[in-house]
Amino acid sequence: MSTPPSALVFGGSRGIGAAAVTRLAAEGHAVTFTYNSSPGKAQDLVAAVEQAGGRAFAVQADSADPDALRAAVGQAVDRFGELGVVVVNAGVLRAGTIDAVSLEDLDLMLNVNVRGVFLAIQATVPHLVDGARVITIGSNVAIRTGTPGASVYQLTKTAVAGLVKGVALDLAPRGITVNNVQPGPIDTDLNAGAIDQLAANSPLGRVGSPEEIAGLIAFLAGKDSRYVTGASLTADGGYTL
Repeated sequence: MSTPPSALVFGGSRGIGAAAVTRLAAEGHAVTFTYNSSPGKAQDLVAAVEQAGGRAFAVQADSADPDALRAAVGQAVDRFGELGVVVVNAGVLRAGTIDAVSLEDLDLMLNVNVRGVFLAIQATVPHLVDGARVITIGSNVAIRTGTPGASVYQLTKTAVAGLVKGVALDLAPRGITVNNVQPGPIDTDLNAGAIDQLAANSPLGRVGSPEEIAGLIAFLAGKDSRYVTGASLTADGGYTL
C-alpha cells in the first residue's frame, strides 16, 4: 500500500488541531503542524504521535504573519514532501458587543481568522499534489450565534464559509477539494468553565469532543469525500437547528 502524502495543520498544538494531528497521523500521514505560543504542548504532541508509530513535526508560526506562514510551509515540504492534506485551524476569539470591541481586537480577529486563512491556503497551493484536500475550521456561529458579543467572530467565520466556495472553484481543475468544518461547542480550552452551561443548551445534552471533529476532518481528507467540495459541514449537536 502506498504511503499517503503529507499533511499540514495550521494551529495544531491543542484542542481540535491536536486531535486532527493525532487522527491524520494515525491514518498514515506524516504531519507537520504549527503552533504560536505553546512549545511544550507542541513537543508533547510530537512525542505522543511518534510513540504511537506516526510521524510529526512542530513549527512555530504566527498565523497573522504571512512570512511565518510561508516559512512554515517550506519547512513542512522540506521535512515530509509535497502536501496532500491541509487543515487551517488557527483562530482567535475576542468577545465584545459592537460598542465595546476595540480596534486592536477587530484587527486581530480579521488578521488571524480571515486574512490568515487566506494566506495559509495561498502559501500551500504551489506544494499541493493534484487531488489534495484543503479543510478550514470555521464555526457554527456562521449560521447562528444566539448570544450578544460575537459579532466580529461571526463576521470572520462567515467569511471563511464564503471563502471556501471561491477557492474550491479555483482549485477544482486540479482535483483539489476545499471544504469547511463548522464545529459547535467543543470541550477545549476555549470553553473551559462553560462546559456545563453549553451542554445544558444543547439538544443532545452535551458538548462535542475534539476527536469527533477530527473524525469529520479525516472523512474530508479521505477517499470517500472526493466528490465533496465548496461545502460547509456543521457538527454542533443540533445547536443551529
